[in-house]
Amino acid sequence: MQDATRTSQSPAEQSLAELNRRFFDLEWTRARLGRRLAALSDPARTAVADCPYALFDLRFQDGEHWQLQLQNAASWSVADLPPIDFEAADFVRLALFYAWHLVTSARSSARLVFGMHERTADALAASTVSRLALLAPAATRELSVRWGHCERFWSGLVTAAERHDTSRLRRIQLSGIQLGAALQLPLRPEPREV
Repeated sequence: MQDATRTSQSPAEQSLAELNRRFFDLEWTRARLGRRLAALSDPARTAVADCPYALFDLRFQDGEHWQLQLQNAASWSVADLPPIDFEAADFVRLALFYAWHLVTSARSSARLVFGMHERTADALAASTVSRLALLAPAATRELSVRWGHCERFWSGLVTAAERHDTSRLRRIQLSGIQLGAALQLPLRPEPREV
């Protein structure tokens, strides 16, 4: 299910697509996204994963959370960690390293790719690779499906992939950029009637 209109990808784009694909392969993800995603062929899942943003979430939009996590990582002991799902922890380790690399090399992209708050970007940029590795087991509890509340988005992705409709799949993938941008807009109070 290749889209002939796609230009060649940079290594960073390929790595993000690979991360999204690995996320789909986690047992955890299949349990939350359901049988339809798991039933897709490997090429179809790979096509769905080929987005310019992460399809997984690690709570990067919460700057305060990540500042605290990165400050406290060096003082954690094994007793502080949740039971470890090694497959998920390995995935999270890679995702954290990718996020750190993105923040330190192309910071403005982190907002689009991860919906990352500026405070999270600051905290990651000030961190080291070793500290990120310490965070991975605990950060697995933050792992979730990005925009899991948007059934229409996920259903559209899977349906387009099931039908091998590459142009529709690409349109839905690109609509995720709008979805991500909309969720980053500040909430405005409803106007009051006088």
